[in-house]
Amino acid sequence: MKRFIRTAAVAVTLLWASGATAQNILDNTGISGSMQMDGAYYLTDKKMGITDSTLDGKTLRMNGFTEINYNWKNFTAGMRVEAYLPPLLGYDADYQGVGVPYWFVNYKNDIIDVTAGNFYEQFGNGMTLRAYQEWTLGYDNSLKGLRVKVTPFKGVTLKGVWGVQRYYWNAFENNNRGIVKGADADFYLNDMFTALNDSKVKIGLGGSIVSKYQAGKTLDYVIGEDIYTLTLPENVANYGGRINLNIGGFNLYGEYAHKINDPSAMNDYIYKPGEGCYLNLAYSKKGFGLSAQMKRIDNMSYKSNRSITNNMLNINYLPSITKEHTYYLASMYPYATQPNGEFGVAGQLTYSIKKNTALGGKTGLNFIVNYSQVNGLDRKAINDTTAIGLSGTDGYKCGFFDISKDLYYREFSIEATKKFSKNWKGIFTYLNQAYNRDVVEGHSNEYGIVYSNIGIADITWRINNNYALRGELQGLWSLKAHENHEANTGDWAAALVELTVNPHWFFSVSDQWNYGNEDEDMQLHYYNVNMGYVYNSTRIAVAYGRQREGIICVGGVCRYVPASTGLTLTVTSTF
Repeated sequence: MKRFIRTAAVAVTLLWASGATAQNILDNTGISGSMQMDGAYYLTDKKMGITDSTLDGKTLRMNGFTEINYNWKNFTAGMRVEAYLPPLLGYDADYQGVGVPYWFVNYKNDIIDVTAGNFYEQFGNGMTLRAYQEWTLGYDNSLKGLRVKVTPFKGVTLKGVWGVQRYYWNAFENNNRGIVKGADADFYLNDMFTALNDSKVKIGLGGSIVSKYQAGKTLDYVIGEDIYTLTLPENVANYGGRINLNIGGFNLYGEYAHKINDPSAMNDYIYKPGEGCYLNLAYSKKGFGLSAQMKRIDNMSYKSNRSITNNMLNINYLPSITKEHTYYLASMYPYATQPNGEFGVAGQLTYSIKKNTALGGKTGLNFIVNYSQVNGLDRKAINDTTAIGLSGTDGYKCGFFDISKDLYYREFSIEATKKFSKNWKGIFTYLNQAYNRDVVEGHSNEYGIVYSNIGIADITWRINNNYALRGELQGLWSLKAHENHEANTGDWAAALVELTVNPHWFFSVSDQWNYGNEDEDMQLHYYNVNMGYVYNSTRIAVAYGRQREGIICVGGVCRYVPASTGLTLTVTSTF
């Protein structure tokens, strides 16, 4: 009997302890995640040249992912399942398949942050290292390995990474990519030194070094009928420093990166070191803001596989200074950063005219004026007998301020925002653009520069608390700029009407009309009908219409989008 009582007491104690432990785990547990599905059913369209052979019989396509994260106290674990069955048009066909390309386990406290598995990371502005994902571009260069972040004391952050980049679904083998190692340090002087805690001058310093290792010491390279053997560096370092300075309303951010010789397919296997410099100076106060940027890039492509020429396996990121647009016609000719060399400047002014003034009226008036220009570099031969950019040599000479007259991109824009009344608001934009198609799109002296003027009127009528109606009218007028070829597709007009029914529904109808195309058969309407439903954190959108051929860019990184016609479905949700 006593044995039974002791056994029962132990059992009750264990049950209570396990229940308490389970409750403790539940109290400290969190599960979160997100999902997105982009599906499309493509149709043939004779006017756009889309046939069954163009679609390769794969008219039904889908991109999708589901990401789940689990948290318990200081631990986090997560994974992402992706499916491309097959990929949507414009996405790389090598993504086709289903799998788990991203998983991680993380431990974090006040001093240390350790991640094993896949992770994203950025050093400074990204010129030495940036691992990130952009779903709209079909871009993912996450690192798989180990990341450690340490905060030994206030104001100091140290990072270390070691891993290999994602390359579609390919395993790390057969020298298909190299190993990436890097270290980074940030020092916030106002937190580090007591005497600076209350200073109005805020100072941040940082530095990083990244190295890639790719096996293979030699490469046979063909020039004409001759075969040359190049000796390649297996370890390539990229290092840099940065400063962030705040004084009152002023902010100065500067970063410089230097890459040692890195012969690759991107630079035609030259041995010239690369460098990147980025400066941003800004001033702001209530109702007024002014910023100026400068960027110089010279031979700064940095990939973990020297033979790759597309967007994949970029270790670093080259920041863009050109403005990104969301309107149809303003974004028709977006600029892509040129890693082999460019020099750019940009400036932006924001100004608010106060209410109850002659210009501001009763509701005030806001202006944004923006200018950006990017030119090539003025390269010079390294000697009298070596051609510029010859493989196996140092390539060329180029001083820091040696800027070419070759224009890559230029834009001037002015945007005015006016609230006419409680229920009416307007945004009016004018843009003047110059876009070098040959450089940005990789053509060989075929098109030249597209010069265009763009006007946009965007009006919103807030009917009541539940209904809002928005309309857009856009026009693009372009000029011929090449003596032998047509640089552009002529003049365009665009219109959109959008109805929002709070809190759940939205509907829109839009059209882009290429009425100025010299080929009358290509004076097409790119119509689109869209409707959607939003419930809490879930959004469902259905659209039918045409997609014009072009380039889509995010942050200076671009992908090609082919022309298409069909029905699309997008579902996104977070939990």
